[in-house]
Amino acid sequence: MRDSYQFMQAAIEEAQRGLAEGGIPIGAVLVMDDRIIGRGHNRRVQKGSAVLHAEMDCLENAGRLSAAEYRRSTLFTTLSPCDMCSGAVLLYGIPRVVIGENQTFRGPEDYLRARGVALTLLGSDDCRTLLQTFIAEHGRLWHEDIGE
Repeated sequence: MRDSYQFMQAAIEEAQRGLAEGGIPIGAVLVMDDRIIGRGHNRRVQKGSAVLHAEMDCLENAGRLSAAEYRRSTLFTTLSPCDMCSGAVLLYGIPRVVIGENQTFRGPEDYLRARGVALTLLGSDDCRTLLQTFIAEHGRLWHEDIGE
């Protein structure tokens, strides 16, 4: 697989796109055979959606894939995936998730590992700063997004 940094940069670009649209700056890309096959960003605000987290948007934009294709893919996400997005990873059998940061929010990473998903935490300052700056300015919207 190409350098994880390039794919995480694409996820960060998606997060920035979401912020520019007035949404929450979280982004994701789905990679198979060293190429991006799906991109997405949190669009709950933009679409008035209950479920369009970045990972869900990314999977939707990747379109229908076979089980074998999902098993060859890696999901890159700027933030640790929540319960809903982790469930999608398990449902489709995505074997690897690369996480930009998990200090702002930590989803069920231990559960994903226990279910056989390989997780890589990059500890990206760019991802953390982007989201923490947003939270400082739009805390109420952030808490709505994570169900608090």
